[in-house]
Amino acid sequence: MSTRNQKVAIVTGASQGIGAALVEGYRKLGYAVVATSRTIAPVDDADVLTVQGDIADPATAERVISAAVERFGRIDTLVNNAGVFVAKPFTEYTAEDYATVTGINVAGFFHITQLAVEHLLAQGGGHIVNVTTSLVDNADSNVPSVLASLTKGGLQSATKSLAVEYATRGIRVNAVSPGTIKTPMHAEETHEFLAALHPVGRMGEVSDIVDGVLFLETAPFVTGEILHVDGGMSAGH
Repeated sequence: MSTRNQKVAIVTGASQGIGAALVEGYRKLGYAVVATSRTIAPVDDADVLTVQGDIADPATAERVISAAVERFGRIDTLVNNAGVFVAKPFTEYTAEDYATVTGINVAGFFHITQLAVEHLLAQGGGHIVNVTTSLVDNADSNVPSVLASLTKGGLQSATKSLAVEYATRGIRVNAVSPGTIKTPMHAEETHEFLAALHPVGRMGEVSDIVDGVLFLETAPFVTGEILHVDGGMSAGH
């Protein structure tokens, strides 16, 4: 059972894939976790609180932050893992595509991070980790990704801006920039094609991203870092 001295992490997009693995990773570090997504179900762990909701809705951010403080009494880390990727030629994006991607990737990040920072400041510090995409730094003609680059690129820039803004007030802000990771998001028949996009010749595993996030969590002198966990994609081809 948690105590008021136990550290607490919030993980968005936590129902499957990277998010679910991040919940497990932070629990292994001894953190209590508030896990949120639209479809997340309750779990049999007193130190994991699940909150259902659409992260694009500001009301979800408010409920998640309030639930964390009410249940555990503090917030130490926010992992902005929730994200959506729509790969289409630029002129084929619809107004609905735009609203969905910007809503989750940008508004979702903005609302919950703003609320979290208020608590981190009052507490004397903490950590924010944003999950972006390697396509921001390494556009690929095989993967049309303007909306991902527009939104996650903004998140990457915001990472550095926030890191500098709060560097003297105890809040670190970092990002992990993944390549293509084996998650339920990618059908198995696409794996061979996706693996070939990486210089190392394979897709990443969910554990690779968790290791990157937890490295940043345990590296107190690191802030403003964009950690590429992408099999060499950002280095070139």
